[in-house]
Amino acid sequence: MSPSTQRGELKVHFIDTVRRWVGSLAELGIAIIALGVVLQVLFGDDSGAVPFLPMDVLGSVVGFVDALGSQGLVGLVALGILWWAYSKRA
Repeated sequence: MSPSTQRGELKVHFIDTVRRWVGSLAELGIAIIALGVVLQVLFGDDSGAVPFLPMDVLGSVVGFVDALGSQGLVGLVALGILWWAYSKRA
C-alpha cells in the first residue's frame, strides 16, 4: 500500500469514528431529555419543577415546540429536517 492510500484510509476511519461519537452523544442527549420529562411528570410539583433537576425540562421542550410552531412553514421545515436527520441514523 502506498503512503497516500494509508493516509486516506486513516482519514476515513477518523471521520467515521467522529460520526459514531456524535451519534452516540445525540442518542444520550435524547435519552436524558426523555428521562427529564418522565421525572418531571412523575415528581413535579404545581409549578412543574423537580427538586433534583436544575431546570424545567418539560417547559423547555414545550417552548421549543411552540417556537417552531409560531414560525409557520419555516418551523415545519426545520422540524422535518431534524426528524430526517435523526431517522436517517437509525
